[in-house]
Amino acid sequence: MNNTLAFGTEIAYLIYNMRILMNRHIVPSNKLTLLSAAFCAVMLAFSHNASANTILGFFPGDTHVVGTVTPGAPADPASVKDYINFMITLSGGASVNHDFGGAEGIQKITRTTNTFANLPTASATGAVTGTGITIDLNLYGTFTYLFAKYDGQRDISEVWYIGGLTGQITIPMFGPKGHALSGWILFGPTGGSVPDSGATVMLLGAALGALGVVRRYLTS
Repeated sequence: MNNTLAFGTEIAYLIYNMRILMNRHIVPSNKLTLLSAAFCAVMLAFSHNASANTILGFFPGDTHVVGTVTPGAPADPASVKDYINFMITLSGGASVNHDFGGAEGIQKITRTTNTFANLPTASATGAVTGTGITIDLNLYGTFTYLFAKYDGQRDISEVWYIGGLTGQITIPMFGPKGHALSGWILFGPTGGSVPDSGATVMLLGAALGALGVVRRYLTS
C-alpha cells in the first residue's frame, strides 16, 4: 500500500511539472528524454499487471480447453487427476466412455481439437480446491490444469491447461448446459513462487526510481 501511495504521488508530481514546462514552452531535450523514460516505466508496470489476468471460456472459443468430463463425479482431486490423465492420451476430437472402476465408474471423456506443445501428467499432490469464479494464482503459485465442476451430474465438467498463466483467472459461472459452478481444482503445481506479484513489485520499483530521478532533475 505504501508503494502504491508513493507511486501515485510521484506520478502526480511528474504530471504537474510536465504541464508547467509545456505551458512555458521550455522542454529541453534532456529533460524530455527523462520524462519519456519515466512514463515508459509506468506504462510497463501497469501493462504487465493487466496482461496477467485471464478469462477462460468453453471450446471452441477458448484455446485453453483440453477437454470435458461427464458427469465428472466424484470430483475429488484423486479421481479428477485420473480423468485428466486419461484425457491427455486421447487424440484431438476423440470422445470415449471409459470405466474407471470403483466410485468413478463410467465417465465420458472428450478431448478438444486444441493443440498443446506439452501436456504433463496431472498429480493430486499439492492440488488446491475452491469455489467462486475468480482464482488468484498470486496466492497459490502456478499450475498446469484447472478442473471446474458444474452442478452435480447435470452439466459438463471442464478441463483447461493453464501452464504458464499467472495473476487472476476468471472462469464461467454457468456450465455449457446452464448449471451453476460447484467448485474447481488446480492440479500440478509447477512452482510455489508468486511470479506476477514479484515481477510487478520489481517494475513498480523501477518506475519509482525513474520518477525519483526526474523529480531531482526538475528541481535542479
